[in-house]
Amino acid sequence: MPEWFIGLMSGTSLDGVDGVLVRSSDADVPLEVIGHASHTLPPDLKEAFLSLNAQGPNEIHRGALAANALVRIYADVVSELLATHDVPATAVRAIGAHGQTVRHRPQAFDSIGYTIQLNQPALLAEWCGIDVVADFRSRDLAAGGQGAPLVPPFHRAYFGHPSQSRAILNVGGISNITLVPALQSSQAQEPLLGFDCGPGNALMDTWCSLHTGAPFDDCGRWGAQGRVNQALLACLQEDGFFKKSPPKSTGRDLFNAEWLNARLKGFEGLSAVDVQATLVELTSRACVQGMRFASLECDTLVVCGGGALNLALMERLKALAPQTDVCSSQALGIAPHLVEACAFAWLAQQTVHRKTASVPSVTGAKGARVLGAIYPA
Repeated sequence: MPEWFIGLMSGTSLDGVDGVLVRSSDADVPLEVIGHASHTLPPDLKEAFLSLNAQGPNEIHRGALAANALVRIYADVVSELLATHDVPATAVRAIGAHGQTVRHRPQAFDSIGYTIQLNQPALLAEWCGIDVVADFRSRDLAAGGQGAPLVPPFHRAYFGHPSQSRAILNVGGISNITLVPALQSSQAQEPLLGFDCGPGNALMDTWCSLHTGAPFDDCGRWGAQGRVNQALLACLQEDGFFKKSPPKSTGRDLFNAEWLNARLKGFEGLSAVDVQATLVELTSRACVQGMRFASLECDTLVVCGGGALNLALMERLKALAPQTDVCSSQALGIAPHLVEACAFAWLAQQTVHRKTASVPSVTGAKGARVLGAIYPA
């Protein structure tokens, strides 16, 4: 019997909250998107989250208030979805709410490490009158995994194709990729591969904001005017993360303004637009390198997340992977900015039915686990 779920996502790009109302399906795709709503993050809340990516004073207090403010936006998105589509709260089985990642240090320090997503799922359940599933990463972390990326099993379920091999590339603040063999091929039985490639929009947005005042490079137009500096590109690519083999995941803990500024020493004479063009190239090459990690020959590279709207980035992906059809997820029926919200609706569905959703070959965990904690309405 079909069920209703809501998925909420506020990603590392910090551009806003995306919400989807979905219905589970018995058809070829695992869910049907009924509607969506998006609310931007107020500038002060965005700055609060950015500041919490690094050490600072009074972090517990600031983090708790930022979580409360985020959940107010979550609740507004849920309310809009229900009202727009005339669906009562009692009809929705659960909300999948990931929260806002502010630190991601798996397996660090004591071999366990931590990952922190600011959220107030109990408050969201109280305000919305709907069960909330949250805290998706910690169970995988407890099983020895990295707790990320979480979306590869959804990518396989939604974008898998009987005869085409596909790479699903999500370019949010951080970029991650899932390699999905044709579902009817001999490789389909091999372990699923998915991992973080490196920076997505995080560095490009930071640099663009600093030098143009705009929060992001609209359609990549500014970066397209610059020229790639090969010496700077080589310097940026020296970071050890790019050379690590999966499983691997990262976040703004690593790829942030401080990381970039440290590597710009000696390149002070470069124009700002040339640095932006070089960051586009860095992101593009990291993503294509990820696609080529396995022996899988990908027929199609499906791009989602905000990066799919950066035309300069899309053109570089096409140029760097000329034998692969590069397209936005829009061409396959789902808008780029909604894919991750859909993934968390799907993950919530897995949780309430006690189905495993972690993939050991992706995160490095000791085994598949049921993810998430349920906060009853």
